[in-house]
Amino acid sequence: RPQSTQYGTCSLRKMSVMEALELLDQLVDESDPDVDFPNSYHAYQTAEGIRRAHPDKDWFHLVGLLHDLGKVLALFGEPQ
Repeated sequence: RPQSTQYGTCSLRKMSVMEALELLDQLVDESDPDVDFPNSYHAYQTAEGIRRAHPDKDWFHLVGLLHDLGKVLALFGEPQ
């Protein structure tokens, strides 16, 4: 079953961005298994780093915050 068919309607589960960020903290990221801090910190650190480097690009700050949210799918059986 194609991913767009399964997830395209966004009807399996609804959550806020903050809920998704909190869910990321339950994930052990295969690309960084030895990290000792929650995954949400990475999102905040990325957004803050972009904000410092590009204070005039608020859309870019948001992209930094959201860039790993798709990883929550691993908590629902999708491969990382």
